[in-house]
Amino acid sequence: MILKGSWSITRLTAAFSLLLLTACNSNANSDDNFTGLKVKLLVGSALGDFCNQAAKNFNDTQPKLDNGTGFRVSCEALGSGDVVTKVVTSATQLKNGTLPADAPDLPSIISLDGEIYHSQLVYRINQLFPGQNYIPDITDAQLIANTPMVFMAQPDVAGGLKKVADPYQALVTAKTHRDIDPAAPPLTVNYVHTAPTRSNSGLQTLVAQYVSVSNKRPEELTVADVQKFQPQIQQIQSKITRYGVSTNSLAQSMVKNGTFWASVGSVYESSVIVANSGLQPGQQRYTAVYPKVTFTSNMRAIVPNTPWVSADEKAAAEKFITYWRSPETQKIAPDLGLRPGTPGVALGAKFSPDFGVESQAKYDSLRPPKPEVVDAMLKSWQEASKKPSLVVVVVDSSGSMGGNKLPAVQNTLLNYINNLGVKEQIALIDFDSEIRPPVLVDGTPQGRDRGLQFISGLKADGGTRLYDAALQARNWLQRNRRQDAINAVLILTDGEDSGSQVSLDKLSSELQKSGFSTDQRIGFFTVGYGKEGEFNPDDLKRIAELNGGYYSKGDPETIARLMSDLQVEF
Repeated sequence: MILKGSWSITRLTAAFSLLLLTACNSNANSDDNFTGLKVKLLVGSALGDFCNQAAKNFNDTQPKLDNGTGFRVSCEALGSGDVVTKVVTSATQLKNGTLPADAPDLPSIISLDGEIYHSQLVYRINQLFPGQNYIPDITDAQLIANTPMVFMAQPDVAGGLKKVADPYQALVTAKTHRDIDPAAPPLTVNYVHTAPTRSNSGLQTLVAQYVSVSNKRPEELTVADVQKFQPQIQQIQSKITRYGVSTNSLAQSMVKNGTFWASVGSVYESSVIVANSGLQPGQQRYTAVYPKVTFTSNMRAIVPNTPWVSADEKAAAEKFITYWRSPETQKIAPDLGLRPGTPGVALGAKFSPDFGVESQAKYDSLRPPKPEVVDAMLKSWQEASKKPSLVVVVVDSSGSMGGNKLPAVQNTLLNYINNLGVKEQIALIDFDSEIRPPVLVDGTPQGRDRGLQFISGLKADGGTRLYDAALQARNWLQRNRRQDAINAVLILTDGEDSGSQVSLDKLSSELQKSGFSTDQRIGFFTVGYGKEGEFNPDDLKRIAELNGGYYSKGDPETIARLMSDLQVEF
């Protein structure tokens, strides 16, 4: 078995199974009728838009190899942790003979959003194929774009963070921003970053926290240091409002939900630019704070030296990378908030205080730790440092959930339960014309058994008392709220409300009483399951967006991936 002693072989395998079932190509210009050579890029999410735009323009040139073979490139973007998971799992299947070398899931070009996950990919493939050096080292992969890690905050909070020598050390003890800077507003420190198991920015943030509290460079950190400095990491993590899988969406949520939701976030510089580019009237501009030492998220083009990349694919990959790094194509990067990977390309107007950033930002760039130290950090985060959560999952089992809908939901819930961490709890509520008592589930064998019994007992029948179920879930959570934890409600429904005693207006006003401007801080997430013409998505959006969450559209084909991403929020 690969990854022996590693942080999460079980979760890697489970996460990949979801990705394999539901991942879709994010390149809208791909032509399924094209019969020539197809070159696939698997990239981190921060590079996704740049990859798609470059691929479209490149394909428009009708590229050919020197031998006359025509080819096209396509991009698939995932969280960097998911990219590593997918490549490692595919390589394992290839080694075991269960996946052919020409399988479409095997990429010709790989890119991670930073060098820590690049180092992890090298480490894990080398464990699987010792001595083969299938994944080029960091210095052997060409740079496509980069962006530094920054703190994101509104100007009155950012000013205080700029004054301190090390904002992470300040976050260990500070309860309010006035504890950091006497001139700052007396806001409670509410902090966000992405999940390090799935997102490069989250992993870089976690390592930077260890660097800060240990006063060591990343490459000097040991496995013993992870345990030694775990208490300080726990203190920082205790201030977390929400995790997430996408750095840009987290930054945009900060703008939308305001400082009571999150007063400071660890994101990419590019995410600050993207968030400020989409400001609506009345929304506050945010500022990037550059730590004195931070990670540069270097996004490189990795061409694997593996059996699954043919000579023609490698030649095609090199042609596209040359095009991607050309000055003309690199001009796309600054408009997306990314710094070009090719020297001499102008940054443009968005790299200015108007978009919250500094064009000539100065900082000391950090290097990756040893891979086994990163494994220890991720394991420690999952088991000890990650903020606990209690999520009420409200499941619509009305008559309209018949056919393939309910079985898809049941399988998805089973995956959700099997991937519960030691600090995560969920309460499952089944509703139709009736609203049944919650079933409390956790990661213990007994807890999972209760979850399995709940799933097995779901039957599609009756009406849809959606509003009553949402309010009952909130009321239960108010009574059973976990202190110092993320508390949220997740609603999965395929229809409009019918038969509720409470109206949508009454529900909205009730939910505001426990929102992020209160001490209870209960978030709401909603999933509209099925065709949106069968229900009103605006109602579900209203329920979620009033309470620090968001609405998602799901169906039997995408629900597994959707729920996997939602689970990362907690």
